[in-house]
Amino acid sequence: MKDAYLQPVAFNTAPGAEYADAARMFQGIPSIARTPGGRLWAVWYGGGVTEDEHNYVMSVTSTDDGQTWSNLVFVLDPDGPGPVRTFDAVPWIDPQGRMWLFWSQGEHGKTPPNCRAWAAVTDDPESPCPSWSAPQKIARGVIMNQPIVRSDGVWLAVPADWQAEPSCTVCASSDAGRTFEVIGGATVPDPADRSADEHMLIERTDGTLWMLVRTNYGIGESTSADGGRTWKPVTPSPLGHTTSRFHLRRLRSGRLLLVKHGQLHQRGDRCDLTAYLSDDGGHSWHGRLMIDERLGVSYPDADEAPDGTSFLIYDYNRTTDKEILLARFTEQDVESGCFQSPHSAQRLLVNKATGQRS
Repeated sequence: MKDAYLQPVAFNTAPGAEYADAARMFQGIPSIARTPGGRLWAVWYGGGVTEDEHNYVMSVTSTDDGQTWSNLVFVLDPDGPGPVRTFDAVPWIDPQGRMWLFWSQGEHGKTPPNCRAWAAVTDDPESPCPSWSAPQKIARGVIMNQPIVRSDGVWLAVPADWQAEPSCTVCASSDAGRTFEVIGGATVPDPADRSADEHMLIERTDGTLWMLVRTNYGIGESTSADGGRTWKPVTPSPLGHTTSRFHLRRLRSGRLLLVKHGQLHQRGDRCDLTAYLSDDGGHSWHGRLMIDERLGVSYPDADEAPDGTSFLIYDYNRTTDKEILLARFTEQDVESGCFQSPHSAQRLLVNKATGQRS
């Protein structure tokens, strides 16, 4: 079918043996959300032997803070063997307590413009197998980080469209997700510096928006003073980083949490996944909690419980170990530099695929 990536995909809530852990030879790129009732939802994509036309999005859930996890609850697979794949999924709990799932759909090897960001929502995220709304197209490109809610209640989502201008797109919804509109975006001026964008937003206390962007030189930054409609060109930030995803969020305390590879100003490699805190909107950082020092850890994403516990998900060696892992920690752990809180934990196994190439 021509432009098959533009067709909605159904939620498969009874995935068969073809989606078993033993059938997957590749998996990674996880995200996580925690419901008001405490249920954790983890999503990631896999299938095939790498990032290819066989990829599909999948999800598991936990009711004991990540100690144990369900089997696959659902799979999003448009057409089995391809050419369309689903990938880069992220769950998000909106201000009404509903859970959204954003994901990308496209033909392998044809990233923007030949892919679209989609979304569906459930009113019952506490259910182990909720029902979902019909998928809706959000924008061209890829959404792989959670939206934020501006102080005026407007939602801002962040599709990456790195072959367009501006590439670090910002979508807004003023009607609780019924509609989304592209309102602006930032540009990485030199195309040679672009690397999938994967941008994240924070609203600072003065009302300005701060954007961090994945680039080939590390982490770029931009700001907007008009709610996300116009942005300064992306320039290098003081934060060194390998070319990979990082995580930025505002905690309930008001502080910012940053999870990146290595020391603050170090470029490094995909190892030494480390958490930092900021009390001044990201102008300075303190604390240093080593999440996982091993080579091959990547793509952190997190959510926070009302008691201040952060749940951080990431992957480890996507084609060999094929592990999705979870860490639990608090701000006090980050400040002290060690997992000292009673409920803190490292390297909890969310899922491990065991498929082998023939």
